[in-house]
Amino acid sequence: MKQTLILISLICFSTGNIMAQHTIEVKGKIKFIEPKMNKIEATRHEGTQKIVVAETPVNKDGTYKLTINVDKPQSLSLSYPWWQSVNIWVEDENLEVDFHGRDTAKIVIKNPPYVYIRGGKNNEVMNWINFERYRNYQQMIELYRELYNSKIHEDEKEEIRVASAIGYSDQENYRAHMRYICEHYADRTSVIAAINDLDEEKDAALIEKTLNTLEKSNPKVVANYRATAKKKRDCELRMQIGQSIPEFEAYTPKGKKMNVQNFKGKVLVLDFWASWCGPCRQEVPNLKKAYEEFKNKNVEFLSVSVDAKKEDWIRALKEENMPWPQAQAPNGGRQVMDTYQFSGIPFILVIDQNGYLYRKNVRGQQIQEAICECLTGKPTQDKKKSQRIKAASMM
Repeated sequence: MKQTLILISLICFSTGNIMAQHTIEVKGKIKFIEPKMNKIEATRHEGTQKIVVAETPVNKDGTYKLTINVDKPQSLSLSYPWWQSVNIWVEDENLEVDFHGRDTAKIVIKNPPYVYIRGGKNNEVMNWINFERYRNYQQMIELYRELYNSKIHEDEKEEIRVASAIGYSDQENYRAHMRYICEHYADRTSVIAAINDLDEEKDAALIEKTLNTLEKSNPKVVANYRATAKKKRDCELRMQIGQSIPEFEAYTPKGKKMNVQNFKGKVLVLDFWASWCGPCRQEVPNLKKAYEEFKNKNVEFLSVSVDAKKEDWIRALKEENMPWPQAQAPNGGRQVMDTYQFSGIPFILVIDQNGYLYRKNVRGQQIQEAICECLTGKPTQDKKKSQRIKAASMM
């Protein structure tokens, strides 16, 4: 009896170790090595920040072996920087991933080939998701090439209309495939990657059904997803039109802290930019034009740099000579980008006299139009959408 109990205990202990694996191994080979960036890295995104989870150098023969610590099942981006990347599911499967690597064509076009993952059941789903993204991108290239070569580009409004229709159709086609994956692979934890690409409103019933199925075998994975989704909804609600503008940390060239609440009572044009951002610098003349028109009409301007180096920011200030208040966000703007939910710049907002977000992501002539509408009290808040997001955030 004792021997039987000991044997059973050993079996349970061994099985427990397998299920509680804390690392996985990813190996493969790079066909064409890039000497300037010769490494493989696994990353994840938290808000607007990219976090390097693991990295390893590539050997001279192009092979690599990467060990990833797994604290929870999740999707990571495995990349050969500059050239190729693929989304993998890290949980309990060791993987093999080969990359084509550096583009050897005379004319380099950023359109790398599809990357296949050799692994287990969860990464079979990831292969399908990645392939759909790849084909989606290829189709967009072909459609927009035909659009560009047609005579329709001579009519700007019609070109924009057709381009928008193509983009919407392509997106819906991709989501249809993600719905299929959710309907038929809800027993695999990597289905979370497909759920993330669904529409929270249109696909709410399918998302809940998929999560309920997955929860029976993987309650912790579902609990983590629900917590992450709620945090995302809260962030989206915070930056909805009509919401009170959040505070953030930024300092003038002389080190004085700026406070957006100090601008209450006036319309505020809030401009996030950086010295190295070409489109940001191109918007400066538009901001100057708006400033000259509205500076004496109860309107204030504030530009906030997300430059990592103060000297770069100061040099750009001298070159651009912007006559309104200037500030720099610390740490390259990481915190303010998360708070205000943006990853690309320029990011220009119009805030009303009461400190509520009136319009966001305005460019060119839109800046002046938004200011005029705000001053005249024209409503722009999508109340129904805000209410839906607020209700979802309480779930």
